[in-house]
Amino acid sequence: MADGPGPAGHVPWGRAGQQDFRSRVRGCLLGGAIGDALGAGIEFDSLEAIRAAHGPSGVTDYVPAYGRRGAVTDDTQMTLFTAEGLIRAQVRRSTGVWQPAADVHRAHLRWAATQRGWGPDERVPDAGWLAGQEWLYARRAPGNACLGGLADEAMGTLEAPKNPGSKGCGAVMRSAPFGLLTGWEPQAVFQLAAECGAQTHGHPSGYLAAAAFAATVHGVMRGEALESAVHRTLPLLASRPGHEETTEALRMALVAVRQGVPTPERVRSLGEGWVAEEALAMGLYCALVAEDVRHGLLLAVNHGGDSDSTGSICGNLLGALHGETALPPGWVAELEGRATILELADDFAMELTHGPSLHGPGGHSAAWLERYPRS
Repeated sequence: MADGPGPAGHVPWGRAGQQDFRSRVRGCLLGGAIGDALGAGIEFDSLEAIRAAHGPSGVTDYVPAYGRRGAVTDDTQMTLFTAEGLIRAQVRRSTGVWQPAADVHRAHLRWAATQRGWGPDERVPDAGWLAGQEWLYARRAPGNACLGGLADEAMGTLEAPKNPGSKGCGAVMRSAPFGLLTGWEPQAVFQLAAECGAQTHGHPSGYLAAAAFAATVHGVMRGEALESAVHRTLPLLASRPGHEETTEALRMALVAVRQGVPTPERVRSLGEGWVAEEALAMGLYCALVAEDVRHGLLLAVNHGGDSDSTGSICGNLLGALHGETALPPGWVAELEGRATILELADDFAMELTHGPSLHGPGGHSAAWLERYPRS
């Protein structure tokens, strides 16, 4: 069977088994959330201020943010809704409807509703289980482009994007779940991530950085070394108008790996992370040079820029590369929303491996369709 966006359940395992796939999905979502939480308390601080407050090594553990240790931001919130939208796209496909970009858009509209309300609203029909998680209703400095792009139900497209001048990192930081679609062709993953990025960030660097990130995660999930996954992504970028900033940022990250011992100053040479291509380059560089997950994540957040987003990107990559067992257990234990993240990760893996038996012609699970409604 050829690779591509084929029926739910088609996953080219190779040497990896279903348990390895689930571990990598868990690792990707948990790792991104851990990186997000490590950076949340220092997101708006300079490197000098971070060192003054936390010592010459900067932060080495969670620091309080939003009233607790291990708190996540909108980066994790939106990533979870991206994953939920992809599950619901697969569920809807069994009805003959295949509109994954629209399903992800509807999921992001559900996230936007959490930023306007105080808690789950039972009057919203077919909201599914994720929108019922009260902790997700906390407002954690969401980006203006994300809020503005989702302020109405009109969906941005590549031909008519929302916020055409915006290339902030709000699309790239939520796009790792596209890379978990291991049964898809790389080009299809890239295209879908770009389409969904344009729903809020219409500058080519905004949505192409998201697509490049998704394609890189996808390569890692399919067993490629991280650097090889980047090299495989570059030609996908080169075919797109406006790719130059993102291509150059990726190349700078690859060059930086060979420039000596990794330091916060070297991370800073790649930018501050407020714009998409810089956030991608910084998170990628830290994942490439990481001695282990802890080392990579601390490098990714100790800089004077968008620490939670660069930490999240790095964590997504390292978690997908090594799986959940490589994540520092103390950080996992203290992470806000850990149970929800694990539940969603397991559901994602279940849908990708056993979807037809849950909702296809040969099977039907009322409980699954209650969790992930078809409408």
